[in-house]
Amino acid sequence: MPGLQQLIRKPLRTDYREFWALRDVSFTVGKGETVGIIGRNGAGKSTLLQILCGTLHPNSGSVEVNGRVAALLELGAGFNPDFTGRENVYLYEPARPEPAGVDDRFDAIAAFADICAFIDQPIKTYSTGIVVRLAFAVIAYVDATSSSLMRPWP
Repeated sequence: MPGLQQLIRKPLRTDYREFWALRDVSFTVGKGETVGIIGRNGAGKSTLLQILCGTLHPNSGSVEVNGRVAALLELGAGFNPDFTGRENVYLYEPARPEPAGVDDRFDAIAAFADICAFIDQPIKTYSTGIVVRLAFAVIAYVDATSSSLMRPWP
């Protein structure tokens, strides 16, 4: 409420401070290599992954992605809480342009999730842990060599 603060002659207050999540980051990942990013809360892990995915653009610098990359970002994002686990697997999978269909992977995904009878219950009845388990099972069956969850940087 800057107008009100000015009206009563109170100094303007900001509710934020500038924070650089990433600065002077440089790395190369070779073909066929797998990379994990670990660090404390607020270290910039999610920011880095979002930049690599193209869902967030850097303020400065450049990013070059040659080929395809699969990232675990926001597990369960896009799941519909009113659909069952099974329906959500089928809902999520077609968004991935891989040659093998959902039917080819469903049994493996369900076994990996290990949520048994819950697979046919609406996920709004799941605990957070079970939703994450199902989401991780779905993403675990992404073939990073053919997935286009991430696209080359423009």
